[in-house]
Amino acid sequence: MLLTPGRAGPASRLARSSMSRTRALLGSVRPPRRSDAAHARRRFRAWRGRRPFWAGLFTLGAGLPIVYFPYVTLSLSGIPLALSTTAGAGALLTGTLLVVLGLTMWFRPQQRVFAGITALLLSLVSFPVANFGGLFLGLFSGLIGGSLACAWAAPAESAGGTDTPRDVPSPSGGRPVAGESS
Repeated sequence: MLLTPGRAGPASRLARSSMSRTRALLGSVRPPRRSDAAHARRRFRAWRGRRPFWAGLFTLGAGLPIVYFPYVTLSLSGIPLALSTTAGAGALLTGTLLVVLGLTMWFRPQQRVFAGITALLLSLVSFPVANFGGLFLGLFSGLIGGSLACAWAAPAESAGGTDTPRDVPSPSGGRPVAGESS
């Protein structure tokens, strides 16, 4: 077979077709670029803004020490300190419920008030049940997370940015209220 420029033999055509198939398969797998990381960060920031993220994080973090401390033996200057009590099952239940409530705040923001009040009550219950609320770490984190969940308000949805404070009628039916300027 005579090789001429511009004409490919059967072996080179086969090699090119297998390379193109390999490129097609691997073409979708490319190394991440900086713009991908920036896009992921923007998407996470938008996701975080539509839910009580910090309330869920504090509540989730409250459950972990409550579950952890009753089942671990700590050492204080070489002296073993066992915090195991008869309320180990109560600590496990309380901590697990706080973790579930933290996840509920993230993935079901409509249930934030229920989850916040329940987190507050479970955090207070963890004080006598789970070794001072996980050595106060779980107690205070749960109180902060529950409070943040109850106080969080969903961002206002505007239809094309047309909602301004002037477009919203006053609660008095249009009449000026004392202290309200028109």
